[in-house]
Amino acid sequence: MKTKLLSLLVLGLALPLAGCNDKKKDEPEIVRPVLSVVVQPRSDSEQGFVGSIEPRISAPLSFRLLGRLIARNVNVSSVVTKGTTIASLDPTTLQLQVQAARADLSSAEAQFSNAAGNEERQRTLLQSKNTPQSTYDAALQVRDSARAGVEQAQAAVAKAEEQLTYSQLFSDFDGVVTSVGAEVGQVVSAGQMVVTVARSDQRIAVVDIPDQLTSGLTTGTEFNVVLQSAPTVRAVGSVYEIAPQADAVTRTRRVKLNLADPPVGLRLGSTVNVSRDVAVKPSISLPLTAVVENDGKTSVWTVDPATSTVALQAITVAGKDDGTIIVGGGLTAGARVVIAGVHSLRPGQKVKIANAEAQP
Repeated sequence: MKTKLLSLLVLGLALPLAGCNDKKKDEPEIVRPVLSVVVQPRSDSEQGFVGSIEPRISAPLSFRLLGRLIARNVNVSSVVTKGTTIASLDPTTLQLQVQAARADLSSAEAQFSNAAGNEERQRTLLQSKNTPQSTYDAALQVRDSARAGVEQAQAAVAKAEEQLTYSQLFSDFDGVVTSVGAEVGQVVSAGQMVVTVARSDQRIAVVDIPDQLTSGLTTGTEFNVVLQSAPTVRAVGSVYEIAPQADAVTRTRRVKLNLADPPVGLRLGSTVNVSRDVAVKPSISLPLTAVVENDGKTSVWTVDPATSTVALQAITVAGKDDGTIIVGGGLTAGARVVIAGVHSLRPGQKVKIANAEAQP
C-alpha cells in the first residue's frame, strides 16, 4: 500500500515539471536591441583648440613725466582717433618752467645786446688806435659768450615748451580702449600705463597648442576659426607666428593666426574654436564602452548580419585617446561592433540593431 502511494506522489510531481519544460520550449527567444557602429578606417583627424580674438597691434599709452592726472577722456571700449586727447596732467608746473625759460632767454638776449654794443665800440676804438688789442679781445670774448648764452636759453625754452606738450596724452592711431590703468586725481609716474589702445581693424586669433602637436605647423598653415557662441560666424586663419619656446607649466606654444576678412561678429575678446584637418595613418577607432576585458584579453562583440547574432572578437589596442581606443588589429572595415551593454551579452545571442544606420 505504501509503495502505491509513493508511486502516485512521484508521478504527481513529475507531471507539473514536464509541463514547465514544455512551456519553456514554447517561449520565443528574446531578441535584445543593441547600439552598434559599422567600423571604417579613418585617414584624417580634426585637431581642435580654444582660442580668443585679439588685436594685432596694441599699445599701452603713458606720460613721459611725473604728474597728477586731471582728466581722462576715455573709458574701456571707447573709440579713439589719431591725435585725439586721451588724458591730461596738471600743467601748472610745466607752464611755470616755460615762463622761467623765456625769462632766462630775455636776460641772455639783453646781455648779448650789451656785449655786442661794447664789442662794436671797442672795435671802432681799436681802428683809431685809441684802445689796446687786449681790451678789444676781452670785449669780443664777452660778446661770443653772451651769444652762446642766448642759444642755450633758446634751447631751454624749446625744451620747456616740448615738456608742456607731454601733459597731453594722444593716440598714434585709430583704435578702441581695452583697459585703463589710472584714475583722475592719481599721481602717475613716467611710463606708467594710463590706457591701452588696440587697433580694431586688425584682428587675429590667438591659441595655445600642445607642444607635441606643433611639429607640423609652418607659416601659412590654415585653421578654421569659429565663434563659440555663434557657430555660423567663422573665418579662415593662417599661421604667422609660433612661439619659439613652450610654456614651462602648460607645455603649450602660443600660435597667432591672421584672419582673412573676419566678420564683424569676431569681436576683440571673443572666444573661438580653432581647428584643422590633419592627414593621419588609416586607423579604426571605437569608444571605450565597446571594449570587453577578460583574462588579460581585449575583445569586442561583432554582429553577424546574416543571423543577427553576436560573437566575441579579439582585438589589439594601438592606443587610447580621450574616451576612445585605436584598434591595431582584429577588425576589418565594414564590421558591425556593439558599443553599449557589452557586459550582458553571450556568444550566439540574437540581437536587434537599434541604430542600423550608425557609423563611427
